Amino acid sequence: MPSNAVLEAKKAKVEKLTDLIKASVSGVLVDYKGITVEEDTKLRRELREAGVNYFVEKNTLLLRAFQNCGIEGFEEALNGTTALAVSNDDQTAPARVLGKFAEKAGEEKFNLKAGYVEGEVYDANGVIALSKIPSKDVLLAQLVGSLQGPMQKLAATLKAVADKKSEEAA
Repeated sequence: MPSNAVLEAKKAKVEKLTDLIKASVSGVLVDYKGITVEEDTKLRRELREAGVNYFVEKNTLLLRAFQNCGIEGFEEALNGTTALAVSNDDQTAPARVLGKFAEKAGEEKFNLKAGYVEGEVYDANGVIALSKIPSKDVLLAQLVGSLQGPMQKLAATLKAVADKKSEEAA
């Protein structure tokens, strides 16, 4: 039977994890069993640059934290070696960075297990699909670019019409 001090430490850890998950908008669970220290260091740097918090935690503690947050469906994913990447402001950042890394590393080294976005749970295939979605900034830039093209054409057409009318008037 574990001592009261150990139980209290685990309860505190679960509470901390619960708060972290509740504050996040998205998260991805991965199996990291085959990566080297060098690869892990590079991955952690990329995640940090993207504003993603990445850590390894015991499966039972993660499961309890997810249950406390009302997020169900990770029972099968929480086995073996597990790391969690969470983002507080970008719904696709954890999936994007980890998906790109998983493609390079290969299935025998690094696997996406499952994930969530704003409480909705995704399996490995769903996380892979999320990893293909560009960041919010890129999507906004694409939107502006797609709106800008027709506006430029309209402005050029109006200018041509105005120039033609001023030539006719002269």
